[in-house]
Amino acid sequence: MKDRKIGKLTFGIIILTVLLGLYFFISNQDILPPTDITGHIEQNPPSHILTTPMDIRVHKHMLEHADGKGRPGVIINYNCIQFECESDLLENLARIVNLYPDFVYLAPYPNMTAKISVSKYQNQITLDKFDRESIINFIEE
Repeated sequence: MKDRKIGKLTFGIIILTVLLGLYFFISNQDILPPTDITGHIEQNPPSHILTTPMDIRVHKHMLEHADGKGRPGVIINYNCIQFECESDLLENLARIVNLYPDFVYLAPYPNMTAKISVSKYQNQITLDKFDRESIINFIEE
């Protein structure tokens, strides 16, 4: 009987350790916009500059080819919910989008663990402050 109690206690400790490990692993993972096209849908966003988050399936479609045709898209996401954003951040990001009206998009991504993310198919940069040169270099590379 005593061995059974020790066995149950040991099993409980092992389960608790595994669950805590999973919790810490998951909570320390970066949450960033996707850079793949798996699960995309053939739908375009209503605009190149959005004030609401872009549906992930549409996001993936724009990475494949902007506006459903042509070259692959680039998506600039920002998170001003969890990060303090400069008052002119959205205006500065929109100016960049307007330089490339055929294939660059701007949308909030409130759950990501970065302030700014710029995504292409299979490639991405993150920034903790606005850096026009880095964003433009990434778009044009």
